[in-house]
Amino acid sequence: MLIAFAWPAANVGPRDLPVAVAGPQAATVAQKLTAQDGEAFEIRTVTDESEARALIGDREVYGAIVTGGGAPQVLVASAASPMVAQQLSAIAQQMSGTAAASVQDVVAADPDDPRGAGFGAMVLPLVMSGIAAGVLLTLLIPSIAARGIGLVTFAVAGGLLSMAIVQGWLSLLPGSYPTLAAIAALVSFAVAGTIVGLASVLGRAGIGLGALTMLLIGNPFSAATSAPELLPQPWGAIGQLLPPGAAASLLRSVAFFDGAGAAMPLTVLLVWAGAAVVLLGVAALRTGRPETAPASELVPA
Repeated sequence: MLIAFAWPAANVGPRDLPVAVAGPQAATVAQKLTAQDGEAFEIRTVTDESEARALIGDREVYGAIVTGGGAPQVLVASAASPMVAQQLSAIAQQMSGTAAASVQDVVAADPDDPRGAGFGAMVLPLVMSGIAAGVLLTLLIPSIAARGIGLVTFAVAGGLLSMAIVQGWLSLLPGSYPTLAAIAALVSFAVAGTIVGLASVLGRAGIGLGALTMLLIGNPFSAATSAPELLPQPWGAIGQLLPPGAAASLLRSVAFFDGAGAAMPLTVLLVWAGAAVVLLGVAALRTGRPETAPASELVPA
């Protein structure tokens, strides 16, 4: 657990971080960024500021450096990653040579959570509650069909309750409550369903396998407090293929970017939820299959 949680946090840094440069001196700025660290940024050169803003709004880049008319202006999106926004702001100060560099937050984080600390802390409870529900359903309910009903009930109730707290009390996310509650329900089903499905097929060993996957790999590499491109690779990319990372990315996309970039994390969550249903189906078929008596026990009528 120390390695899983401390190692990513101690090695945070840009790795092929998508940024855009625009304006008449875009090529010069791109050369400077590449000279500082050739592997830190994935640079896209665009014609003007409006195109750079469009890329940020579509979640194709985390920020942009706009040149022309004096010192470069830096566009950031703290809603995508407050940590990346801080790093790009520091680059703006280096380029301008002053502490008061021109930085504009194009897509700002929620004003009640400007540093994203609350958002980052929101993912772990979703994972932990899903693990707890999966373990309880496995240990307390023997019927596969009843476990499936319990999963759906938990997902719906968990989605409605968690977003009621997140939006109504803590005010961490803007956007449509029903949509965000549906996302939270999908996350809850994917996590708990993975535990129940693996346990139904593998026995109690499936509980440990599913819980360790979600807790020791999925949560620390979810990039909920940073960005996938800031984590050691390929773990940053692997984290986006697990429910915790997909949940963080999907909630950001829907809450702040009008659904831009939501296709990939939504697909990941649906695949995990579908895999859970398949595992439950396999377990149900195995349970319902009648056992054949050994040949030595067969007696003629």
